[in-house]
Amino acid sequence: MVKSVYVASLASSMVVNLLFMIINIYVGGEWSLSWSSKAAAEAEAVAEIACSGHRRAYLDGLVGDGNEPVCECNTCYTGPNCSHFIPHCTADADSGDPLFLEPFWMQHSTSSALVVSGWHRMSYSFNDNTLISQHLESLIRKLHAFVGTAVTQERYIVFGAGSTQVLSAAAYALSLANSSSSHSPTRVVASVPYYVLYKQQVEYFNSEKFKYEGDAHTWRNRSESDASTNVIEFVTSPNNPDGLLNKAVLHGPNAKTIYDRAYYWPHFTPIPAPADEDLMVFTLSKLTGHAGSRFGWAVVKDETVFNKMVLHMQVNSIGVSKDTQLRAFKLLKAILEEGTQIFDFAYQTMKSKWERLATTLSLSNRFSLQKINPQYCFFYNKVRESSPAYAWVKCEKEEDKGCYAVLKAASIIGCKGNVFGSEDNYVRLSLVRSQDDLDILIQRLQKLVSEEDGAISM
Repeated sequence: MVKSVYVASLASSMVVNLLFMIINIYVGGEWSLSWSSKAAAEAEAVAEIACSGHRRAYLDGLVGDGNEPVCECNTCYTGPNCSHFIPHCTADADSGDPLFLEPFWMQHSTSSALVVSGWHRMSYSFNDNTLISQHLESLIRKLHAFVGTAVTQERYIVFGAGSTQVLSAAAYALSLANSSSSHSPTRVVASVPYYVLYKQQVEYFNSEKFKYEGDAHTWRNRSESDASTNVIEFVTSPNNPDGLLNKAVLHGPNAKTIYDRAYYWPHFTPIPAPADEDLMVFTLSKLTGHAGSRFGWAVVKDETVFNKMVLHMQVNSIGVSKDTQLRAFKLLKAILEEGTQIFDFAYQTMKSKWERLATTLSLSNRFSLQKINPQYCFFYNKVRESSPAYAWVKCEKEEDKGCYAVLKAASIIGCKGNVFGSEDNYVRLSLVRSQDDLDILIQRLQKLVSEEDGAISM
């Protein structure tokens, strides 16, 4: 009886204290911040540093003499507030850093802001003893259904540290699935031009389970005489570097396919139908632009493959950071609450970039761009052109076989064609970087084209 009275008294006291806390925090019809007020003020103060519109200052970034945050400037800009333009600097069109989406999130600062307590998710696992947030998984499924990018019903979802880790886990899982029928390593292939990471990962890890064999078309012709060879084909669709909606080249009982769907969003391509492959990989970086958060996921049909991928993640990193999952949750929640806004912004931005570049190079008889046919897009309910993340530029003249050197001489840095298994008369130019980067790239290209013999004048 005494124990019951004590418990009742304790419960009553806790309720009263909770009510007092709520009353103290909720003042004048508005919530008054307590422990988060300092963190919020610091974040707001840094966000107010404008940097002349040529990049940002960051709470964890560079600091000045007084230990205050200072501007980190875009390429070709310098000075305390990034206001000084460097006239003869080199246009950086090399990396796939998706900074083009930064203005969108600045316009949607309220819906995307996140305050995290110092004791948030300190455990290795969630309450259900898994390494993934069930709420985040649910949002991913809702997002794919809303945009129409992938079938997720009766599929499993795996999280990873960016698509980089997910792709590695997928190759590992499929090589184990194939190994039961053969003692030789599984061959890994991709169609030229291919995303270089596939080759780099296989060669770097130097596993006995798989071996990189190069171009999928070459392997198809070679493997006709050896139908028992196990092979994994990476299919990037839309492709990096040329933006084409690639399909698998290899088929058969010993051929497994990993579809890299990093760019399969309305930003970059028409969405002709939901992707419905056995193993599809996506990444936050090309959806929201948050490459630095390192979050990717796979949609997997086969439970055995799923379990092997999960095991790989557990052994490799004990899952994805809980802080990363929280940020991904907040961003995807904001996207779904705001409807088509991010897709409209991203599509119009990339469309404008692509049109500016295409118009500039259309005046040239020295350079050409990839051709991508328009398709019906179910997301926008219309036939539309692609707005690819990269320009796959070809130097057409015989004397320009070293296309990278030609552009470098004009103060343009791209990515060499041979990096993608292609010839040296190709160069990839990135369009997903900042607007400053694009403006400088267009200026350099316009000057280069204007110096051609026989170039078309505006």
